[in-house]
Amino acid sequence: MKRTIINIDESKCDGCGNCVEGCHEGALQVIDGKARLVSELFCDGLGACIGECPQDAITLEEREAEPYDETAVMERITKQGNSTVIAHMRHLRDHNEIKYFNQAIDFIEENNIQIDLTEINKKTMFNIMEKHREGSGCPGSKSMDLRNEKISESSDTIENQPSALNQWPVQMHLINPGASYFQNADVLIAADCVAFSAGNFHSKYLKDKSLAIACPKLDSNMEVYTDKITAMIDKSNINTLTVMIMEVPCCGALLKIAQKALQQAERKIPLKLMVIGVRGDLLNEQWILNNQ
Repeated sequence: MKRTIINIDESKCDGCGNCVEGCHEGALQVIDGKARLVSELFCDGLGACIGECPQDAITLEEREAEPYDETAVMERITKQGNSTVIAHMRHLRDHNEIKYFNQAIDFIEENNIQIDLTEINKKTMFNIMEKHREGSGCPGSKSMDLRNEKISESSDTIENQPSALNQWPVQMHLINPGASYFQNADVLIAADCVAFSAGNFHSKYLKDKSLAIACPKLDSNMEVYTDKITAMIDKSNINTLTVMIMEVPCCGALLKIAQKALQQAERKIPLKLMVIGVRGDLLNEQWILNNQ
């Protein structure tokens, strides 16, 4: 599998931090005066950070790569010093990547690496209040896997209807297509207005799916969306893709983006189209044969 990853020339980097702001996934941080890729897991390889670098210190490199391997990442970043290791682990913690965080802890213990992890306590790292207290990064773009935090579904009254949302963030520009909650998942890509129109969006359409939302009329740089959906198909091995759009003409562009991604992808998966009326009724539901 070929994977695109950014490469930072530290001899050119002056630590200005512009690239950090340009990275939607939060994979970059300035550490010891240099920009560092602290998490390959959250680098989508799309190069948004490149245009933010005034020193031309960031490039993209394509290389043969296995699916994400936390042990391999730890082997690489431990050579960059403890500050980089701590930043990487804080990044995993803040994005609720429990499995990868535990693998990093195992690597440190097995290799007897002397590092102070007091501030990244294993017992409290996923405490939501602790994360808000630290205030690191943008709270709105931190990944949160909510699958184990569901409200009881025992009540069927309207005011107690539970959320079926499995993860955060959900906006297409902010999601990481390689996040754990997209692995082998059934993915729903919905136009922004769908959930406000369909009153049963959570209980009927979102349940047991991972979500991404977008507005094909108002969003910019939508070429990124095609690449992210392609990555979900080829790298995260999603099972199915459902596109939910409104009946208004501008929404049709979201289906075209998904179809283009399927054409680019090496794998072929089922694609379903669902069209919602402005009053919330389901107007059309069909499988798109041969992705046409």
